[in-house]
Amino acid sequence: MGRGQRAPLDLTFVIAAAAAIALSATALEAALPTNPDTSGRTSLTGQLLIATSALQDSPFERTVILMAQHNREGALGVVINKPLEERTVASLLEAFGEDADGMGESRVRIFLGGPVSPAVGLVVHDSAYRIPHTLDIDGKVALTTAPDVLRDIGAGKGPGKSLVVFGYAGWAPSQLDDEIARGDWYSVKEDPALVFDEDRAKVWTIAMARHQSEH
Repeated sequence: MGRGQRAPLDLTFVIAAAAAIALSATALEAALPTNPDTSGRTSLTGQLLIATSALQDSPFERTVILMAQHNREGALGVVINKPLEERTVASLLEAFGEDADGMGESRVRIFLGGPVSPAVGLVVHDSAYRIPHTLDIDGKVALTTAPDVLRDIGAGKGPGKSLVVFGYAGWAPSQLDDEIARGDWYSVKEDPALVFDEDRAKVWTIAMARHQSEH
């Protein structure tokens, strides 16, 4: 994932692409690194990556990324502070080719999760909610592919807290380690309040302040 790689920000493009690709847990499972061995490196799974000034004027300027997995086979995370717009749950389910009956006018805020596979819909949520193929990240937050979670959200039985994202950020083996070594990213422990509750416009500033207070 190079600095110059740009992600489509137009939600119309995202929804059109999603309509052409039926999402399943297989999409996420294929992207996730599977070997927990980090070959002596510190795994950043469950951490928040904070873009430094080195990424200014790049697609990742002032981004905060929740790391879902990081091992010797690579890394995967989702950006949590780049909102796009609100959509009805019904419209999203229809874009996935799913039945939207009974969803009413429930709405969710959609985020750009990263430049990789922008048609892949994922839901970051509290770990109390779990369905088949849910990936527990750190015991506090988890990740599940859409659209099953969206259906539960629309029916009022979904997770207590959630973020709906399209796309993700991915790194090849050792790539993230190299980017950290050259000063592109800082990291802090994941905090559900930052992931779900804080004003999205303030997430980067708060995360950076926490990093500075720890170092």
